[in-house]
Amino acid sequence: MILGCQFDTVYHEHFSYLSLYTVRRIFESAGLRIFDVEELSTHGGSLRVYGCHDDDPRVPTKAVQKVLDDESESCLQSLKVFAEFQRSAERIKDDLLVVLVEQKRLGKQVIAYGAAAKGNTLLNFAGIKADLLPGVYDAAPAKQGKFMPGNHVPIISSDRLPEIAADYVLIIPWNIASEVVQKFRNSNRSSFTFIVAVPELKAIDL
Repeated sequence: MILGCQFDTVYHEHFSYLSLYTVRRIFESAGLRIFDVEELSTHGGSLRVYGCHDDDPRVPTKAVQKVLDDESESCLQSLKVFAEFQRSAERIKDDLLVVLVEQKRLGKQVIAYGAAAKGNTLLNFAGIKADLLPGVYDAAPAKQGKFMPGNHVPIISSDRLPEIAADYVLIIPWNIASEVVQKFRNSNRSSFTFIVAVPELKAIDL
């Protein structure tokens, strides 16, 4: 999450992020210890931690020390890492705002694709509302006709996307950007320029 500046994954049930170092301290305070850990790709990188009572005979696997060593080498116990993470998040926010404002002044239209929860974090952090982003197009019927919480950007059926004369499409769920681009690759909307904001603002070729 830190390396990719994936701050937009922080929402709802994702409020709390713990390093293995911190989990170990929590376990120890309750008479428990870690005997194994798995590194998963979920949400940009997650840990599945296995614990047991402190007097359990199971020997900790090499994976436990490896993750602890990796965290130490990455200086996760240093505030400097998180201060830089904050600066990176603000850079992403500023870059996106500059593009949206510039395109509006040029008379261009930017719309978004994918009313994902992570988009809410991004849009609200940046203070983006419907004046800069008039709509988010999504394929889920349950979301259509509603609004993105906090910023009130309307959510519109993606079936209507070909009707829109937009210049840029901001793919909010950047983790599926390639799938979204592939979906439109053979459509007649080749004039779209697809962009993503995380981990950096960039255009994606159709």
